[in-house]
Amino acid sequence: MPLDPNAAPLRFGIGLHSARIDRWGDIAEEADRLGFESVWIPEHLVVPIDSSGSPHAGSDHPPIPSDIPVLDPFGVLCHLAARTRRILLGINVYNIGLRHPFVTARAATTVDVLSGGRLALGLGASWLRAEWDAVGLDFDRRGARVDETIEVCRRLWSEPIVEHHGEYFDFGPLAFEPKPVQRPGPALHIGGDGPAALRRAATAGTGWMPMNHSLAELPAALARLADLAARHGRTTPLEVTVHGRITEIADLRHYVDAGVTRVIVAPWTRTRTAIEELREFTERIVRPWNSSFEPAGR
Repeated sequence: MPLDPNAAPLRFGIGLHSARIDRWGDIAEEADRLGFESVWIPEHLVVPIDSSGSPHAGSDHPPIPSDIPVLDPFGVLCHLAARTRRILLGINVYNIGLRHPFVTARAATTVDVLSGGRLALGLGASWLRAEWDAVGLDFDRRGARVDETIEVCRRLWSEPIVEHHGEYFDFGPLAFEPKPVQRPGPALHIGGDGPAALRRAATAGTGWMPMNHSLAELPAALARLADLAARHGRTTPLEVTVHGRITEIADLRHYVDAGVTRVIVAPWTRTRTAIEELREFTERIVRPWNSSFEPAGR
């Protein structure tokens, strides 16, 4: 699993999850102006009141509250696309198994076309059983459904005529237009920590988004990922994206040493001061770091 020697060893993304929804557009616009590489939003379809479990703290830890404000992610990214020019637009992560692939493929294509090819589609198999129960789908079989959904979406994005007869989806020949700007389809960033997530990242992903790995655990996981990529004949670089808490520039070296290529930050203490704190973080951390880096071969 090679890394690109001419790419900066760490890219900076902004996570909007900790800001009020009514300021997402303003923050994304400023992040774009400041030169951040990407902006990321969270996603859930529905959170039943009777829910339990958490991917971060175990089954006894309460999950996110049922009344948390949630917007359709592709609608949000179309809005952000209209307010920005260069920044990548990401979902961290989209529960792709909860939707028919026609719905996902159409919505993702819409964002990618309207943004000029800037969609970064984070995908996960989901951890919230109650969400799958509410939709009437089998949580215990979600992995196979996710795999088939990804397969169908990738074909819809790249093939002129698609026919599919699978375990979960069955349809005759059809055309799917327009195709995304990104070819052969939007960048897929596979979220999750288990063997299935690593396999999907190695075979179908632009990148991997570990959800519950410490920095100390990443090198061993990346070695397994590299082995999987090699066994499947992959030769293209794989991005590694994590959420980070950066308080000083020296913190960044730990992420680089662990194999991270993108760190998502939310460097503000409250929404009303987010833009000012984002500017301060840029001047204190991002610009000094970037100015100190010289790509290989220069």
